[in-house]
Amino acid sequence: MKIVVVMPMYNERPNVEAIVSAVLGHGPEWNVLVVDDNSPDGTGEAADKLAAADGHVTVLHRPGKLGLGTAYRDGLSRALAADADYVCTMDSDFSHDPAMLPHLLALARRHGAAHGSRYVAGGGTRDWGLLRKANSAMANRLTRLALGARLRDCTSGFRCYRRDVLVRMDPATLRARGYAVLEEMLFRCLRVSVEPAEHPIVFADRKAGESKINLGESVKGLLTLLRLRLSRWRGPKAAPVQESARAK
Repeated sequence: MKIVVVMPMYNERPNVEAIVSAVLGHGPEWNVLVVDDNSPDGTGEAADKLAAADGHVTVLHRPGKLGLGTAYRDGLSRALAADADYVCTMDSDFSHDPAMLPHLLALARRHGAAHGSRYVAGGGTRDWGLLRKANSAMANRLTRLALGARLRDCTSGFRCYRRDVLVRMDPATLRARGYAVLEEMLFRCLRVSVEPAEHPIVFADRKAGESKINLGESVKGLLTLLRLRLSRWRGPKAAPVQESARAK
């Protein structure tokens, strides 16, 4: 079985070595794909050193800061091309605890997809102000309303997908460029008749570096929800790819 964890990075040099080590510590089936947008702090170079020392690490270099959405588009597509049986996504700043990855994997095996959820029993946030809590709550309410989702945490970026589900979601054609890609990916997952299972996580504020969420991203998220609400996307016409025998 091959599991690839896609981690978009921009100016994450203080975190890259520790977060990659934490993921790979789960076992030899785990792999990390770093998507670096030419970080000026040398994140890409640090990731290259890790890749040179360990074949379970791959680095996708992009020419500049192109947005989280395109990082997921390119990273997820690369993971599928590398014959991954399961593909996970997570932040690289320890806001997502790597210890939760096996739990998401177990749920993705059974349900096809899984979200780390801040808003189910046992989940939560740490070191968040009132404004950030209110923004997150509103974003989730709007997403549930627009997409008809029943999930408690629709905007979590801590996720795991089984290969056959991700293929049907057709990540190479994702349109959102920023954080709104999270809503677009959920939309596509629901459209291929897979509702992600949820596992409680505690989302901690980042340990180092600066947050990349801003007002502009929130506005883009609202526009993306409107586009998705009106969309007739039905997924690729090709027959679904069956889960490989070695992934069972």
